[in-house]
Parts: sequence; C-alpha cells; structure tokens
Amino acid sequence: MTDSPADKKGSFKKLGARHKARRRAVDLLFEAEARDVDVSMLLSDRADLATRDQSVAPVHAYTTTLVEGVADDLDRVDGTIEGYLQDWTLQRLPAVDRAILRIAVWELFHATDVPPVVAVDEAVELAKELSTDDSPSFVNGVLGQVVQVAPQVRAAAAATAATKAARGEAES
Repeated sequence: MTDSPADKKGSFKKLGARHKARRRAVDLLFEAEARDVDVSMLLSDRADLATRDQSVAPVHAYTTTLVEGVADDLDRVDGTIEGYLQDWTLQRLPAVDRAILRIAVWELFHATDVPPVVAVDEAVELAKELSTDDSPSFVNGVLGQVVQVAPQVRAAAAATAATKAARGEAES
C-alpha cells in the first residue's frame, strides 16, 4: 500500500510554483551553458515547444522573469559572485552551482517581492536537490555575504529607475 500525499505532508516540504520555476530556470541556465547556446533563445524554444506539445510543461512566467533577468544582468551578477569567492573562480564552480547562485543573486538585487531570506533558502534547497553535498553550505556562505550589499544595490537601481522616469516625463 502506498502512502497518500496527505500522509507525506509532514515528511516532505511542499514545492510551490515559484520553487518549481526556480528549478526550471536553473535547468535552462545549466543547459544553455552546457550546449553553449543563448539562454534567451533556449527559453523561447522551450516556450514554443510547450505550446505545440502537450507533454512538455509550459514555462512558468517566473521562470521567464528569472532567466531573462539573469541574462540581462549577467555581468553584474557574475561580478558580484566572483567578488565573494575565496580561492575560487566562477568558472571552477560546478555549473549547477553557478546557475543557482546567478538566480539567487539576481533575486536579491531585483526581485523586490522576494524577501532576501527566501531567495537564500530557495538557493540552498536547490543546491541540496541538484548539486554536491558541499554545495548547500557553499551557496549559503556566498549568498550570506551578498545579502549584506543587496539593499544598497536595490536602492541604487530604484534611484536610477526614478531618474530615468523623471527624464522621460520631462521629455514628453
């Protein structure tokens, strides 16, 4: 006899839609790097495939937000990660850890609806699911440092956006 989902509630954390979206974003970033293809094109291909083939899960809107966000801000995201690596380079990290860190750093800097503790916890959970035994503590350590600068980065981005908006209104 198999356990019903209700019997398993206490032993397994419920995976929400955003967790699944983050995991799919990790998969897409990982695949794009492994195949050396543009991640935005890969995302578009997967979305198109999902509309044509019912057996392929549709791409969640938050997956799209994450993948496009990381792609658009990759230099700053990677620079931030590299700034907190001790005795490592970004390219020496396992590719899955790079993808997880990229998503979490992007969320810390840009996803104002995601509390920093959630971004870090989700990244650690993904590292537990997808990477090595040492990865969760490594990811947590790097993100623990990034969390300290994230409020300043968010504030600077908001100020820049407000300045651009004011210029746009003045030019209209």
